Order: sequence, then structure tokens, then C-alpha cells
Amino acid sequence: MIRRGTAFKRVCIGLLLALFFSIADAWVARAQDAQVARNYRKAVLIRFEGPITPLLEHFIYRKLDVAKEKGADLVIIEIDSPGGYVDSSLNLADRFLKLDWAHTVAYVPREALSGAAIAALGCDDIVMAPEAHLGDAGPIFQGEDALFRHAPEKIRSELALRVRDLAEATGRPPALAEAMVDMDLVVYRVRNKNSGVETFLSDHDIASSDAPDDWEKLQPVQESREKHFLTVTGRRAVELGLAEGTAANREELKQRYGIKDELVVLAPTGVDTAITILNVPFITGLLLVVGLIALYVEFSAPGIGAGGIIAAMCFALFFWSKFLGGTAAWLEVVLFLLGVAFLLIEIFVTPGFGFAGITGMLLIVVSLIMAGQDFVIPKTTRELNATLQGVLVIVGAGFAFLIGAFGVSHYFGTVPVIGWLKLDLPKPSSDELDEQGKPKPAAEPNRFPVGVGDWGIAESPLRPAGKAIFGDAYLDVVADGSFVDKGKQVRVIQISGNRIVVREIEDAGSGRAS
Repeated sequence: MIRRGTAFKRVCIGLLLALFFSIADAWVARAQDAQVARNYRKAVLIRFEGPITPLLEHFIYRKLDVAKEKGADLVIIEIDSPGGYVDSSLNLADRFLKLDWAHTVAYVPREALSGAAIAALGCDDIVMAPEAHLGDAGPIFQGEDALFRHAPEKIRSELALRVRDLAEATGRPPALAEAMVDMDLVVYRVRNKNSGVETFLSDHDIASSDAPDDWEKLQPVQESREKHFLTVTGRRAVELGLAEGTAANREELKQRYGIKDELVVLAPTGVDTAITILNVPFITGLLLVVGLIALYVEFSAPGIGAGGIIAAMCFALFFWSKFLGGTAAWLEVVLFLLGVAFLLIEIFVTPGFGFAGITGMLLIVVSLIMAGQDFVIPKTTRELNATLQGVLVIVGAGFAFLIGAFGVSHYFGTVPVIGWLKLDLPKPSSDELDEQGKPKPAAEPNRFPVGVGDWGIAESPLRPAGKAIFGDAYLDVVADGSFVDKGKQVRVIQISGNRIVVREIEDAGSGRAS
């Protein structure tokens, strides 16, 4: 009789405990639903699609700035990506994690693998379609034989630490996040013998805890078995605590977060499309070629003309696209402008080709290469490939420029639009023609009818070369440094071989003019 009564009491206590826990679970679920479904004033969606590159990274940054300007307090990042660059993925995750003006949700309708999974871990919530995939974030690199291999232990360890920090900051199991990047890590569902709390830990986590004996291993997480990077579906991610819920489509997502108004989708604009197009290597090279040829035309016929305007537009577009693409900063612009300044000094101040010219060309080349990459010195295979691609674009543009400059120099007067810039020399006078109307033979070298100190009149604009008349002599001259307008008085300051160098004078002085 006593045994039956004791058994009956145990049954009653068990039923009461079960009822208590079910009520508690219901209250917790209701509280969570209330928290999720709280009213948001403004919800925006940014679609995150394709491989993760610095270009995509800065596209997301621009859209986040737009969302903030619109006063959004719920930002949904719709991710459909196979991954991409590790540094860009970590940068995005950190940006999502530190975003304090809105609640962030990573919505995965199909897949968020590799770097995309890392970026999703930075969001406050992860919501997935039931059959979507998340994980497989093991770092890889391209070897010298062009084959992809798993990154060495040093890189994996550093990435695993970053991923664990992200998971811990957003309340997700760090061991499961680490299993996404460590193919040899096995994670177990464990229970604390004292408190009854269940969670997910690896052998290392258990061994490094304050009381390793308090943890009881229940079963291993199948997706974290050896030689496999942890990859889970949406349903499984919710079971493991990696995701906060599932939603098959945007409508279900809106219901989950109590979004009654139309969801504002921040789609790519014309500016975003232009940035993408201008960052294509071929288009980048084409911009450089047109800009360099236009600059050559401007130097050939100095003045603020069509050549200068076109060159300024081309290089402005180049640096603008690199700025918004996330690979250029003001340093590259300053180096480029310094290079142009050195070239101008070489052309107009110290004629010839020496230190200033070489320095100017080097500064321009370095600035153009640096503008196409988000690092200074390449340290990884990816960075080395990016640098080589930039060098190839610059070299290709240089060869195309040489061909274009050769064509312009030979057909300058027949090229549409810029033909009017050509300086036509005055027709020879009757004194320079023989009886048959042909130009007389040129004077013997170094036997000019003028000497240093003689003065004359510029018969044509000197840019810097042109014609000047000294008494009855009509000679080819070169201005020293500055341009001289037609009709101005000039003085001979140097005669070297067949070259007469003159300088503009204010007042006519006495001199010998033949």
C-alpha cells in the first residue's frame, strides 16, 4: 500500500513538473514571438548576391548609408552568395555587428556559404528558407599551379577565432561557428550535470571550461564530423541555434517581423551600375588610353582646350569609380597629380627628359596601380594576382597610347574635333622661294644670320616652336620656357646646332640684326 502511494505521488509530481515546463516553454515562446513581431517604423531590404568582392562590399556600405538616411530601424540583408574574399566577408560581418541604429536580419532564401556565412553571423538574426544552406566556410587559396587548396593552419586558426567571436557576440554557439571553418572539429550536444543546461561544445571547449567533469556528452552533431565543414539547412540551423527562424519567402519574413507596410527594397541604381562597369578591367584600360591620348593632344597644343577637358573627365571617372569601388583613397589622387605636375615641369620648364620626367611617369603608374587594389604591398596569392592584373591593364593601356599618339602625331590635322588645334606654320614669303616657286634650300647648320643677343619679332605663336623674323631673316625658333604670342619681341639667348632659343623681351634693345 505504501509503495503504491509513493508511486502515485511520483506520478503526480512528474505530471506537475511536465505541466510547469510546458507552461514555461509556452511563455518563453510567446515572449520571443512578441519580441520578433514588435512594430518597426521602417523596414528596408538590401539584396546581397553573387561572389563577395571589395566592389560588392562597398555596394552594401552605400546601401546601408541610404537605409540610415531613410530612418530604417529594421535592415534585412537578403543573402544569396557562394562566398568570396575572406577580408571583405569579415569586414561586412563587423559592419553588421557594429550597426547600432537598426535591427539587422540576414535572410537566406537559397544559400549563404563560405564568406557569405561569415557575413551572416554578424547580423542580429539569421532567418533561412527551410531548405536553404548555411556554412562550409573553410578558407582556400590558389596555388602556383592554379589549383585551389585549403588554407594552412595559421590562417584557419585566426579565422576560427574571428568566427567564434562573431557567434559569441550574437548569442550563437561558438563551437558550431568554428566548425564551419575547421573541417576536423567535432562538436557535441552536451548537458551540464548540475544545471541541466544543454549547449554545443567541442572537446577543446569542454577541457578548457572551469569544470570539465560537469559536462555530459549526449551525441555528436552529425554535420561537424571529421573532414567536413559544417553545413546545415534552414530547419537544422534553427535546431542548432545558428538561426532564429525560417521563412519560405519575403511574405513570411514580413509576417515574422510584423511588417505591415510595403518592404522598401534598395536595388542597384544607375550609379551602382556605372561603378560596376567602370571597374571592368577592359573599361578601365579604355579610360586610361583615351585620357592619355587626350593629355598628349593638350600638351601638343597647349591651352585649356578639348584635350585637357577630355583627359580631366577620363581620369576623374577613373578615380571616382575606384573611390566608390573601395580600392582608392586620396593618396592615389595626390600621387597622380604630383606625377602630372612633374611632367609639366619637364616639358615646359626644363626641356628634355630627365629626373622630373622619369619621376612623373613613375608616380602616375604607381598611383594608377594602387587605385585598383585595396592594399599597398601584396601579401597573399589573391593580392598578387590583383596587382598583376593592374600592371597588365596599365601596360596594355601604355602600348595602346603609344599607337594612338603615333597616329595623332601623323594625322593630327585630319582627326575630327581636334584637328582645329593644330598650329599651321605661315606660308613662306617670296624671298624664301626660288624662281620656280619652290622653297629655297635651308641654311647650312650653325650658320644663321643672327647671333646671341639679337632681337626680332615672333611671326607666329611660339608653342614653344614657331617662326620669328630678324631683319630680313625668317627663322625657326624655340621659346625658352614660356609661350610667346605672335607679334611679340624676342631676343636670341642661345644657338645650339640648328636650334635657336629665344626669350620674350619687354623693350627692344640695341642688337645686331642681319
